[in-house]
Amino acid sequence: MAEDDRVSRNVEEPPKTGPAGAPRWADYLDWVRGEMIRGVLDLTPEQQRTARVPSGWTPLELLSHALHMEQRWFVWGFLGEPVEEPFGDWDVDNPGEDTPDARWQVPADATAESYAERLEAIGERTREVLASYPLDARGAVGGRFTSDPPTLEWICFHVLAEYARHAGHLDIVVELGRSGD
Repeated sequence: MAEDDRVSRNVEEPPKTGPAGAPRWADYLDWVRGEMIRGVLDLTPEQQRTARVPSGWTPLELLSHALHMEQRWFVWGFLGEPVEEPFGDWDVDNPGEDTPDARWQVPADATAESYAERLEAIGERTREVLASYPLDARGAVGGRFTSDPPTLEWICFHVLAEYARHAGHLDIVVELGRSGD
């Protein structure tokens, strides 16, 4: 294998070399966000609204969760800006340990295309944040956080980990949809 050959089987993954720090975070977040969008959009509208796992979520609900999750961390959390319905992906106002029966939800008229557009817009916002702040900057107090906000780098790790978990879940659901199970 030549030195510049890719290690990953996925040609969309960011290259092995390139700028470190915030540009690398932006590239990886773009990659996994795009993978999730493509995975959901590759399904039929019926498959997008069909639960294939015991927990009962649908791919469309997962896409809604991804856009709300990224917005909660970067816009509401790090920037401290108000966002309309920060937990709009849930059937309760503020999911947590005291709401074990909370579920993801989407309106009947929601479409994967509209959620994909919204998620791309939030991704653009995330790229702006990463280009404008150092990774060791702490999030704002007064939005999501009332005290002790995490650093931008911690938020990047957290959001990438959440995307990675959910992208893996989506891979399985897409595979089940293709097999007709």
